[in-house]
Amino acid sequence: MKKMPRFAVILSGCGRTDGSEIHESVTALLAIDNNGCSYQCFAPNIKQQAVINNLTSEISKEERNVLVESARIARGDIKPLEKLDINEFDCILFPGGMGAISNWCNFNIKGIDCDVEPSIANLLETAYKNKKIIGAMCIAPVLIAKVLGKYGITVTIGNDKKVADVIQKMGAVHENTDVLCACVDDKNLVVTTSAYMLASSIKEVATGANALVCSMINLKTNS
Repeated sequence: MKKMPRFAVILSGCGRTDGSEIHESVTALLAIDNNGCSYQCFAPNIKQQAVINNLTSEISKEERNVLVESARIARGDIKPLEKLDINEFDCILFPGGMGAISNWCNFNIKGIDCDVEPSIANLLETAYKNKKIIGAMCIAPVLIAKVLGKYGITVTIGNDKKVADVIQKMGAVHENTDVLCACVDDKNLVVTTSAYMLASSIKEVATGANALVCSMINLKTNS
């Protein structure tokens, strides 16, 4: 019996305004499970850049931890990113949400000159060099482009010209892609989908998440 790929899913908190987008995270996990694969969730054990009220979008004065908040999505079954052994996984998946550009890096503040959280940057470099399949949703491909753009990877965030131009200035190639599809860079083993950069419903997000996961599985089984 063929061994199915194992996924490491990296979370950046809980909630679209300051962490991982919940619909994207859950539909990705469901797609992994529905396609007969297993997963383990991870998150860096760091403080959030800011805490945002997801109802009002106002900044709160409280402090929260990315790992602790991510555990809400993972139902407590999550490990600190430092415990991730790259050799135990075939695919690394990054859901979107503002946490991708505020907790994993500070793109939301510094744009193209953003700094990437060292543990995330190291994971992406290690995964790429070990020929792991890397997947990202929504705004998260910006992070992938920042770290791996020097390798000429191709990604999508949908068709937002402003963000696409930044991605290309990072050295990556941007490909306009429909919300229901995934952009597949089979040379560099990178798969991306636009999710809520384009989606108008959770159904569209789920379809795109499934396309992403299926493409990642296909890359692994055919590599």
